[in-house]
Amino acid sequence: MSVRTANILVVTLITVINLLIAFVISGVFVWSVGEDPLFALETLLYGAFGYDEGIGYTLYYTTNFIFTGLAFAVGFHCRLFNIGAEGQAYIGGLGVGLVCLWWGDWPTVLVFPLAVLAAVVLGGIWGAIPGYLQAKRGSHVVITTIMFNFIASVLMVYLLVNVLIQPGQMSPESREFGQGGFLPAMHEILAPLGIEITPTPLNFTFFWALFCAFLVWRFVWHTRWGYELRTVGANETAAVYGGISVTRNTILAMAICGGLAGFVGINELMGFNHRILLNFQFGYGFTGIAVSLIGRNHPFGILLAALLFGILYQGGAELDLEMEFVDRNMIVLIQGLVILFAGALENLFRPQIEAFVKQLGSKNQTRTVAAA
Repeated sequence: MSVRTANILVVTLITVINLLIAFVISGVFVWSVGEDPLFALETLLYGAFGYDEGIGYTLYYTTNFIFTGLAFAVGFHCRLFNIGAEGQAYIGGLGVGLVCLWWGDWPTVLVFPLAVLAAVVLGGIWGAIPGYLQAKRGSHVVITTIMFNFIASVLMVYLLVNVLIQPGQMSPESREFGQGGFLPAMHEILAPLGIEITPTPLNFTFFWALFCAFLVWRFVWHTRWGYELRTVGANETAAVYGGISVTRNTILAMAICGGLAGFVGINELMGFNHRILLNFQFGYGFTGIAVSLIGRNHPFGILLAALLFGILYQGGAELDLEMEFVDRNMIVLIQGLVILFAGALENLFRPQIEAFVKQLGSKNQTRTVAAA
């Protein structure tokens, strides 16, 4: 067994075992309130995948988690703990909404690239400022990104209450976008192929999220800029010695983080709500941290972890409806246990798993030698 194969097996086993432990403990809590854990698991999976509408909502939530998971991962590879995806998604979404309000009468094929550019620019600026403050002024990025989340929230409240609100209404939200600001929903995309599904918020942005995951993989592991970014994250002293600018890469990484988080606005505003409204990004930015850590900060792992949290979000809603003593608080508890064991306690069983994989590799090597 090669070293690379052994490392992949170790990481996979650690993740699977920690998730199993989290779900077993969750089952104990479900049993303690008088419900059947196996029925709860069946209900959760049915709510997420048992019918086409459930699948649509699961993938809709997954799309947002992909963006925010990637937004954390890029910064993490540069040793930056980006807590600001929530605010970056908010401000990036503002850019998306403004484009759709101003140019919503244009064809969607023209509005979508402008909306993507607006999300990258505004979200990127909102991320780059904390990066600049850390690189140039020594302000820790954790503190500044948290504060920028609050600033983004206050700014959006002001704009929606005083500037962007549709005249004649009390609800703090903008008018509806023109048709050019509507992305095609998945049922509209599949209809010409003869596939009929129930309308859900799932839309074209799901494919954009998959493409972004591919782009991040190419950028981080297959470009010079990605190599420099990872070098700064691994050892700043070595990076400086090699002529790599820590300042430039810190700002660049945070700008990319902000741009990726801003794509939440594409999914939420162009894909579903079709207007700017308060707190459309609520919770996705913080959950993205867990998604990235569980996915080991790799795009492929993030896709799987985002799907897991999409299942918990949609399946949890089904649990809330079907089970008398399981409510949203219990769903939050299950999510917290997943984060605890697959994130914070990820190395709890690492020594035992590494020893098992090493022993397994030795047995395979012995069998190979004996066969030869």
